[in-house]
Amino acid sequence: MAVPKKKVSKSRRDMRRAHHALTATNAQECPNCGELKLSHHVCGSCGFYDGRDVATEAAAG
Repeated sequence: MAVPKKKVSKSRRDMRRAHHALTATNAQECPNCGELKLSHHVCGSCGFYDGRDVATEAAAG
């Protein structure tokens, strides 16, 4: 069973975690209604994606 031989210092532990920070999401404006949405996602307010109304297309077919 692997057991650490020495205590990991706070400095070394924190240096290892230096890249663990969360990055902000890049929201873009919907070309149809102007609301903010994630790129490559359907707009939550109007249901448009790539110039089409995919929310009503999915419900109809």
